[in-house]
Amino acid sequence: MPRQFSRARLRSTAAVFTTMSALAATSLGAGHSAAGPDSAEPCALTRTDAHHSEGLDTWNAAYPRPARSLDAVMVFLSFPDARPLTTPQELTADHFPDTTRFFEQASYGRFTLRPHPLGHWIQMPRPSTAYAIQRDWSAEHRAAYLRDALSAADPEVDFSRYDVVYFVADPDAPGVDSDATKVVNLTSPMRADGTDLRRVVTVFEQHPPDRLVLAHETGHVFDLPDLYHRPADGKGDWDTHVGDWDLMGSQFGLAPDLFGWHKWKLGWLNPRQVRCVRDAGPARLTLEPLAAAPGVPVSGAAGAPVFGLGRGTKLAVVRTGPDSVLAFEARGPVGNDVAACRQGVLVYRVRGEAQSGGGPIEVIDAHPRTEACWEDSVYPPLADAPIALGESFTVPGEGVRVEVEGRTASGAWTVKITVGR
Repeated sequence: MPRQFSRARLRSTAAVFTTMSALAATSLGAGHSAAGPDSAEPCALTRTDAHHSEGLDTWNAAYPRPARSLDAVMVFLSFPDARPLTTPQELTADHFPDTTRFFEQASYGRFTLRPHPLGHWIQMPRPSTAYAIQRDWSAEHRAAYLRDALSAADPEVDFSRYDVVYFVADPDAPGVDSDATKVVNLTSPMRADGTDLRRVVTVFEQHPPDRLVLAHETGHVFDLPDLYHRPADGKGDWDTHVGDWDLMGSQFGLAPDLFGWHKWKLGWLNPRQVRCVRDAGPARLTLEPLAAAPGVPVSGAAGAPVFGLGRGTKLAVVRTGPDSVLAFEARGPVGNDVAACRQGVLVYRVRGEAQSGGGPIEVIDAHPRTEACWEDSVYPPLADAPIALGESFTVPGEGVRVEVEGRTASGAWTVKITVGR
């Protein structure tokens, strides 16, 4: 993903554009059963054959679903042309427990990623420079790297025991490029220990690494798309689609918790926590802060800390077309979003047929004439995108009006959504 820079400090603008070759997801589009007036089902977009489709009516079984604890192996690869300056223990600490903690908070404790790092280096058979490692890596060199890595590690690792594989390269080897970190999806899986390896996370991060970079790459392992915009010439803003508001858009975001749509897709929100708004006229609902889990303190109506229930409505959805919806969720400084620039009700558009990196989700700015948190936000124009308490906003081109009417004593947001016809 892109190496972004805040306005306060220089960050590389290079990015990772995934995949050795996209593993096509087969649309299973099961028919819908009869749904009640508040059922989430009519707003669930159908999964398509787009890479990392945002359709969520079915799960693509080619990907592990993080609805239980999963095990990840970290294999540390050195090269004959360099002596490592770091230890596997130091590189493990670069990413864990932060990556595990992010997913535990995002999933409300429903998912735990358990790392299993090797305690020593495994040497590759060829120099690091032999693999021509770079951001837009050639398929030939990637394949050679993966074959050599698997061959070198297989005598010491039982790959059948793990759900996720991280190949972590010596960051100081001369041929290693930190911009090449990515998930490699394999059309023809590699096989080891009786197990098909369909995707591998190749980690080339510097030490210390970009913040939450491994959580971002692991999101791809769970079929989540890139949400950033990659300019055709590699220049300009990468964060125009979602700004700070989801880890899959930016690993540097101030509010990187996953969108409610992604939490629904991954199974972390149950249908009772999603409200499908379908009828013309106003619908009143109460939205709990998306990042609030049971026992997590949030700011209440008077600003005093209270503890969110974490089991109420987290996401409201309006169907806008066969392949599109508007989503509404409450975001604020709690959990993974503790550094959020602004709080309120965030509105975004989801398109199920859009490819990863092609704008499958776009945040809609409720304050298009202003921006905020210039020093820290990855994209200040969207840092103040949420609709604040007492404000109203009509989504351009959709005729959908949102009014944020109040806060409850528990810190939830009372919202009125009017769908015009």
